[in-house]
Amino acid sequence: MDPAPIISLDRSRRAVTTAPRRNLSGLTRPELATALVEASAVAPDKAKMRAAQLWRWIHHHGVTDFAAMSNVSREMQATLAERFTLTRPQVVERQISRDGTRKWLIRFAPGIEAETVYIPDVGRSGALCVSSQVGCTLNCTFCHTGTQALVRNLTAAEIVAQVQVARDDLEEWPSPKEERRLSNIVFMGMGEPLYNLDGVAAAIDIVSDGEGVAISRRRITVSTSGVVPELGPLGDRTQAMLAISLHATNDALRDELVPLNRKYPLEQLMAGVRAYPGLSNARRVTFEYVMLKGVNDSPAEARALVKLMGGIPAKINLIPFNPWPGSPYQCSDGATIEAFAAILNRAGYASPIRTPRGRDILAACGQLKSESEKLRASARRTLEPAE
Repeated sequence: MDPAPIISLDRSRRAVTTAPRRNLSGLTRPELATALVEASAVAPDKAKMRAAQLWRWIHHHGVTDFAAMSNVSREMQATLAERFTLTRPQVVERQISRDGTRKWLIRFAPGIEAETVYIPDVGRSGALCVSSQVGCTLNCTFCHTGTQALVRNLTAAEIVAQVQVARDDLEEWPSPKEERRLSNIVFMGMGEPLYNLDGVAAAIDIVSDGEGVAISRRRITVSTSGVVPELGPLGDRTQAMLAISLHATNDALRDELVPLNRKYPLEQLMAGVRAYPGLSNARRVTFEYVMLKGVNDSPAEARALVKLMGGIPAKINLIPFNPWPGSPYQCSDGATIEAFAAILNRAGYASPIRTPRGRDILAACGQLKSESEKLRASARRTLEPAE
C-alpha cells in the first residue's frame, strides 16, 4: 500500500495592500480631471465634463459624501466612493474667543498640524487667516510662530482644507453670493507664503474659482516678510493683494526683528514692492507694523516710515503687539500708537490701528503656534489686557 502523500501547508501570511484613496477636495480643475482618468473612473473624453460637475458639488455645495451628489448616477457615485474620498482633516481643537474669533487646530497627518483663525467683522464681513507652512524658518523675534521650527510646506489641498473647515463650522454651504460671513482670506497664519508659492498659488486658484468658493482675488491678501525674488511671480501668478510684514524703518532694527532682512535689506524690498504687478491706487500694498514699546514706536520712526514708503500706493496697519508666553516685548501704550498714526495720517496714508482679536485664545496676530500642549486657562488669563 502506497504511503499517504505528505501535504505541506503554507501558513505564512501575505500582506494585502490597498492603495489609499485620493482626496479630490483640494485638487485644481486640471488635477481633478486627470485623477478621474488615471483611476479609470471616467473616459478621457468625459473627464472635463465630469470634473466640472464634481467641482461644483465639492466647492460650491461643500459635500463630503459622493452619495449627496444628486445629479450623479448611483453607479458613478459607487465608483467614485471606491476610488476617491472627500474627507476633511481632523479638527484637533476648536476655540471661540469672547469677541467671536474662532480658532481651529487642524491635523492633516501625524505630526502635521497648523492653526487657522476666523475673525468676524473684517473686510466686507469676516476674514479667514490661513497658514501656508507648519512652523516657520524666519524666526521673527516678536512672533510666537517663529519659535516653532519648520516641519514642512502645506500642500494646496491642505490650505484649501482650512477654508473648508471654517465654512463647515460657519455653516456657509452652499457658497452664498451675498451675506457672506467669510468674505476675505489672508495668508497671515503660520509660515512664510512665498517659501511655498506653488502651494499658495494653486490654493488661490481653487478658492477664487467663480463656480466654487468664489472669493475674489482682490479679497485675498498674501503677507510676506520680504522674499524679494518671489514678489513678481506672486503678483503674476495670483493677482492677490500684497502685504509686507515691515515693523522697522532701518536695516539695523529690522535685521533684529525680521532676520530675513539680512538677506533682502530694505532697499531691495522697497524696490520689489514698487515693481509689484498691478500695484495702483486701487490695489494698494499694505504695510504691517507691530507696535513695540520703546523699540519702534517713536515719532521719528513714524516720519522715517513716511519717507521709506515714498510715493508707493499704500496703507499701514498698526498692530498692537500681542503677548505670548516668554515674549521679550511689550505693547506700545495707546497714546503712543495714536501719535504714531497721526503722523502717518497727516502724510496722507491711511493707518488704521488694528483691534486685537482673539487674545484670550492665543489667536491674535503673531500668537499662532501648533504645539499639541496648550496653555491652561489660568495662564491665558495672565496674557489678557486689563478690563
